Amino acid sequence: MARIVRLRSVLLVVVAASVAGWWLGGSHRAAMREVFVVRALDGDTIVVAERAGSASSGQTETIRLLGVDTPETHHPRKPVQCFGPEAAAFTQRHLEGQWVRLEEDVERQDIYGRRLAYVYFHGRLFEDTLLTKGYARLLVIEPNHAHARAMLDEELDAQAARVGLWGACGDGS
Repeated sequence: MARIVRLRSVLLVVVAASVAGWWLGGSHRAAMREVFVVRALDGDTIVVAERAGSASSGQTETIRLLGVDTPETHHPRKPVQCFGPEAAAFTQRHLEGQWVRLEEDVERQDIYGRRLAYVYFHGRLFEDTLLTKGYARLLVIEPNHAHARAMLDEELDAQAARVGLWGACGDGS
């Protein structure tokens, strides 16, 4: 009898954890919001505005794309890096004037006050596109690592194929 009670308790804990995970996962996806890209500052930073009629419409916010680092184009202490202008132009060409969805991870703001988010464009993670086409390197800043495993595979594939910065910049730097 004690064995059956213990088995039921374990089963109850497993079911409760599964339901909690499903519910939290659903609420995380529901937290994604749609914004309009006003401007691309460089390959991994954009400025967005809320949908008209929202509480913060008319205000803009700077978003730093999570999981990627594109070569520098505007750093105050670094020169323009190899493939930086190409990465900035790619992000500008694809995202400016478009509606995108933002997904947050654990940490929501960086030390510069920029909002941190993954960016979805046409249902696909834009960071994935930057990595597969060689416009970016993987950059995981803990605790934000929701998509890190898949992104690492994308970067390694781009390196092996020598696309983008991996072909143009030698070692990718």
